[in-house]
Amino acid sequence: MFTSERSTDHRGNDDLLTAGLGLDGLRAMTPPAFADAAHPTATELRRRAIWSNWRGIADLAAGGGYGTLYGTTQAVPGREYSALATVPGATQPHRVLVQVPDVFDKARRCVVVAPASGSRGVYGAISIAGAWGLPKGCAVAYTDKGAGTDYFDLDAQGGARADGTFGTLDAGDDLAFVPDAPIAASGVAFKHAHSKDNPEAHWGRHVQQAAQFALHALDEALPDAAPFTFDNTRVIAVGISNGGGAVLRAAELDGDWLDAVVAGEPNVFVEGGRPIYDFATEAALLQPCALLHLAPESLAQPPMRAQVEPMWTLRCASLKAAGLVTGDTTAGQAKSAYDAMRASGWTDAALRSGAASSGFDLWRSVAATYASAYGRYGVGEHPCGYAFSAQNADFSPRAATAEERAAWWSDAAGIPPGNGVGLIDAKVAPPDLTLPGLQCLRALWDGQGADADRVRSGIAETRASLPRAGLPVVVVHGLDDGLVPPAFSSAPYVAAAQAAGREVRYWQVENVEHFDAFLGFPDYAARYVPSLPYVYAALDRVDAYLDGKASLPSDAVIATTPRGAGKPLEAGNLAIPAN
Repeated sequence: MFTSERSTDHRGNDDLLTAGLGLDGLRAMTPPAFADAAHPTATELRRRAIWSNWRGIADLAAGGGYGTLYGTTQAVPGREYSALATVPGATQPHRVLVQVPDVFDKARRCVVVAPASGSRGVYGAISIAGAWGLPKGCAVAYTDKGAGTDYFDLDAQGGARADGTFGTLDAGDDLAFVPDAPIAASGVAFKHAHSKDNPEAHWGRHVQQAAQFALHALDEALPDAAPFTFDNTRVIAVGISNGGGAVLRAAELDGDWLDAVVAGEPNVFVEGGRPIYDFATEAALLQPCALLHLAPESLAQPPMRAQVEPMWTLRCASLKAAGLVTGDTTAGQAKSAYDAMRASGWTDAALRSGAASSGFDLWRSVAATYASAYGRYGVGEHPCGYAFSAQNADFSPRAATAEERAAWWSDAAGIPPGNGVGLIDAKVAPPDLTLPGLQCLRALWDGQGADADRVRSGIAETRASLPRAGLPVVVVHGLDDGLVPPAFSSAPYVAAAQAAGREVRYWQVENVEHFDAFLGFPDYAARYVPSLPYVYAALDRVDAYLDGKASLPSDAVIATTPRGAGKPLEAGNLAIPAN
């Protein structure tokens, strides 16, 4: 089941949890440097990947409470075991990695299995599962769930080796991802878009294989205590965002291999909900215009209203010309777009916090990648003509430099644009440059034709089922989430599970949006509280429940209090339930 296995020691100034950086190092605004930018070592890449993934998920800003009110970055020495694993039916592997702390508690065998958030690399859940499990003496198992940062440079014919360093096909290197691409293809390929495996359909299996690899790693690390099995080792699955959806997919698998699940802000598609492709393509088209209907002071900054308002105004006019909204003025068109989004289930809270996704053009990058994944399209086959490449200043494609591709594995978030890889839009046309491509993406959901059928078929493969009977599950979701609104995801999932008598509990948290990392922006910090404290608290509750020391938490709508401008976060702001 596992190939390319390797193990490494991490002690002294290179621990498991922060790679020796500590809280101060993680807070640094610049990443740990490479001695040779074009040829970083595996150790340098690991340290930088850990820095990048902590900062991409957690709010580490001073005054934000991390390390004081909740969470820890204490040094945890130990060993890492990593490999490539392939689920049945897939053509490309996913990465699995297990951290075994020196303080592993043999008397209370515990594994925390954590799929990456979003499309991140294998360390994409370290601030979630590692920060909770490692100091408690648990092993922590990670998976990139078939996405991740194993980008492949089509021009250089190379990509990431098992240790993250760059290797090439002609050298016979063992690469983590090699796309099925045409001869002389140019640009960049990456697993989520170009594996042809529709990885989201296999998320639950990815989680299960990571747990299986954890037992294998523990047998190797602690032979005197072997064998480690699902019967004698506690396994708790935890994840947020796409990782939250993945652990809920794992919860539905047969067998008693999994003891409890905590899912934060899960991207999960169930009957009665909406798949992310549906609401993302809708938001990509309508939200820039709809936001003009909301009072400027109600939107957190950035993105700066003054910078994006001309583009949003242009979008309103474009939507009117396309017959998608009504109104003879910008205000009328904005109200029409707003009314349409409200009618399809968006709340004002989700619209407001989702302004960042419109301002940063996140909806388009998500939709372009997911269309390729769901349709199982390879390099050069995207039905809307999107591609990925390094870019010149005028956005034209070019070959990547050695320095750019050397940092993809450590720095990228798994979906371009970013880290030297851009989104190439073949349909760009004035006046509203991105509108034609977005209309094409939307038509793959609500249109006709072979490509639309192909994408919708892939989406249908991702539909979740109920969790296994008797499995304790806690779902945590912010009511202000504007990227994965709970009305489309966790709310219908929990309703169906509870109606079927499953052991599912639901914490709905006021004043929590999707990205804790955004709380580093002062205006976000003033308006929102972080989500990670509730995920950690839910883990504490299910752990105590499994020990027979407490009941599962009750369903709750948690009334938090934003701290306001310039104030540090306090425990009273969080209002974490006592039971």
